[in-house]
Amino acid sequence: MREIKWPDTAKLKGFLSRYKYVLLVAAAGALLLLWPSGGEQPERTGTTEAGPAAGQIEFDLEALEEKLSNLLSQVEGAGQVTVALTLKSGMERVLASDRETTADQGGRSSWTTETVILDGADGEETVLVAQNYPTFQGAVVVCQGGDDPQVRLLLTQAVSALTGLGSDRITVCRGEAPRQSNQ
Repeated sequence: MREIKWPDTAKLKGFLSRYKYVLLVAAAGALLLLWPSGGEQPERTGTTEAGPAAGQIEFDLEALEEKLSNLLSQVEGAGQVTVALTLKSGMERVLASDRETTADQGGRSSWTTETVILDGADGEETVLVAQNYPTFQGAVVVCQGGDDPQVRLLLTQAVSALTGLGSDRITVCRGEAPRQSNQ
């Protein structure tokens, strides 16, 4: 019989102690790859459509500007605030659609896309896959305290936090005080 030579256990222990974290991360990654994902999802392609649908949130730019103006007016030293926002893209809905591929005799393939429509209790309904909210392009804030650097910073940070705009896309200006009528 042949004698089986086992590797030197000291070398193996040294290797394991040296690379234990790397091996642990690799094992965790392998487990995550093997983790069941809940079944196969059918391939979905989407068509986009602008405008509100039943049960969907409608975006109102003027209402948002008014709400921002009221909120920013509460910042100490800001005074009366007016906000103007510009949009890069508006509200967009992505609807589920089916894509059918056909091949002609020449070997060329083409496809047709149809929006998925379900028969619901209220009639026919489209299937919404995603709803993309508007993307802002810039903001102008006009307020009485717009010349104070501290107020400008606070207003810029607040508009940035609420809209996702960078500070380079937000301008804060000093506005005139409201005129008092002498009646």
